[in-house]
Amino acid sequence: QVQLVESGGGLVQPGGSLRLSCVASGIIFRFYAMGWYRQAPGNQRELVARITTSGSTNYEDSVKGRFTISRDNAENTVYLQMNSLKPEDTAVYFCYAAYSSRQYWGRGTQVTVSS
Repeated sequence: QVQLVESGGGLVQPGGSLRLSCVASGIIFRFYAMGWYRQAPGNQRELVARITTSGSTNYEDSVKGRFTISRDNAENTVYLQMNSLKPEDTAVYFCYAAYSSRQYWGRGTQVTVSS
């Protein structure tokens, strides 16, 4: 059974930082591209950051320079370091894994940026 379990969300003030983690089980982690999406109320789910099996990364324009995605294949974990957070970053953040036609999603973790 495949599971992606996110953690690290919470309430943070504008300008603050959070580090999200996603631990994967039931897949051969190193074969999968990994990423983070987010969805704010009333909005569509959007890609935040993605990392390939070789470590190449890409980011949504609004988070470039503030967010960093990384992976640890030994720990089956993908991370999202989020700095200089803004209220518009408030959303549920979802981890995903993709390999060929297979895609898996976590249940999400809430990130709220508010003073």
